[in-house]
Amino acid sequence: MKKVNKKSRIPLYYQLMDIIVEMIEIENLKEDDKLPSERELCEQYDVSRSTVRQAIQELEKEGYIYREHGKGTFVSPKKLKQDLLGFYSFTEEMKKMGKKPKSKVLNFKVIKCNEKIAKKMKLEIGDKVYEFTRLRLADNEPMMLETSYVPCNRFPDLTKKELQEKPMYDIFTGKYDASFTRAEEIFQSVLTRSFEAELLEYSEDFPSMMIERITYEKDVIIEYTKGIARGDRFKFHVILNK
Repeated sequence: MKKVNKKSRIPLYYQLMDIIVEMIEIENLKEDDKLPSERELCEQYDVSRSTVRQAIQELEKEGYIYREHGKGTFVSPKKLKQDLLGFYSFTEEMKKMGKKPKSKVLNFKVIKCNEKIAKKMKLEIGDKVYEFTRLRLADNEPMMLETSYVPCNRFPDLTKKELQEKPMYDIFTGKYDASFTRAEEIFQSVLTRSFEAELLEYSEDFPSMMIERITYEKDVIIEYTKGIARGDRFKFHVILNK
């Protein structure tokens, strides 16, 4: 059994964090498995209650564990790894991971481009675009909140019902014969706003990942999406080739 080294310069709570992570990974603990209590960890590793609590708090922030008042500490669901090689669909990626994907279209409307949207999409101010927001779920758990803008002249007669029933990219390729030539994505860690936290069933105290995506058909932008992904449920995997 790994022990805490009290002579080390590494803080005791940090050492205990490593021990608990190792416990989860090496012992192959499953989602929602219960961890030892604070008292048990104190006795097992000969550390104070404050050390244990600090380790638990940090691990909770990092998404390894979660706590239920009066019940204990449990292993968090595994983070969903998103590979950033080529185009990807939330629906297809969730299916690959054995999750049941679902999207709820929270709003859908036609708007005229303001200066910000026109600049992002290389359109003229006043050009019409669809604006719609979708809550993306996996196994009925909220994962991501996405607001998308697509040009009306490229996708005439797009409906809320279609987006509710089919993945967006399937509609684009099937109904409109669209082809995606490239996409740009920008990632930024942000604080979760109150309305986002409510929809994502997440805490305002925890960070989220903001993802901005611009999709091209040849040299024409056909999609601009701004998404907020829960920081405790996603990790992104990039391979860099020379």
